[in-house]
Amino acid sequence: MDNENALKEFLYKLADDQLILGHRNSEWTGFGPLLEEDIAFSSMAQDKIGHSHALYQLLHQLGEPEPDTIAFMRSAEQFRNCQLVELPNGEYDFSLIRHFLYDHAEALRFNLLQGSSVEELANLAKKISGELRYHTLHATTWVKKLGNATEESVSRLQKALEYALPYSFGMFEKTPLENEIISTGIFSGEDALQASWIEKIEGVLEDTRLIMPDLRKIQPITGGRTGRHTEYLQPLLDEMGEVFRIDPGAEW
Repeated sequence: MDNENALKEFLYKLADDQLILGHRNSEWTGFGPLLEEDIAFSSMAQDKIGHSHALYQLLHQLGEPEPDTIAFMRSAEQFRNCQLVELPNGEYDFSLIRHFLYDHAEALRFNLLQGSSVEELANLAKKISGELRYHTLHATTWVKKLGNATEESVSRLQKALEYALPYSFGMFEKTPLENEIISTGIFSGEDALQASWIEKIEGVLEDTRLIMPDLRKIQPITGGRTGRHTEYLQPLLDEMGEVFRIDPGAEW
């Protein structure tokens, strides 16, 4: 690898996204609006935390700490996740829209990563892509169902979409080593991913009564990729790492 630091930077943002959203999704366990949705979000949470662990393992192979240490012993400013994934779940409408926007971006990202110059990452991307197909199917099914249902459901989803979109553009925030990430073949770049994502999202929304806001008027909310986060991340990290911090060396 010509630039190991570029690979580490890239892996951290992917893994941190998956870990934080996985934890947020897990908070729906026992609280889903329907039993099947309770199970669905719990299952997706398990997948995402598993994805984060696999990505942290790649980082460990590059000399970074062990996955548990990476996940539970860093402070908020050391995390590289986008701000979208750390926002509280709120009502189901927001969690569904976040799931829809995020998972379509990740499905496209990992499809592209199957051609990465990093063999271990390309192989992992093939496995993750298979699981993400079910995530995007779930998101699209419910957005279409509720986006064509009652006035209330359409209105609530529309408001959630308008609230989440500025944060969602933070998924494509470029990190300082973006040029190296592209030139070394790790990934084709955030601009290419964002363009494909917009096309995909607009295509799904065309089959609903939801209206895609004018993207030219949206001010992206960024900062997460360089360690600037909302007030919600540190309390989440404190909760996630509470047991591990009691005795990091414990064996179970």
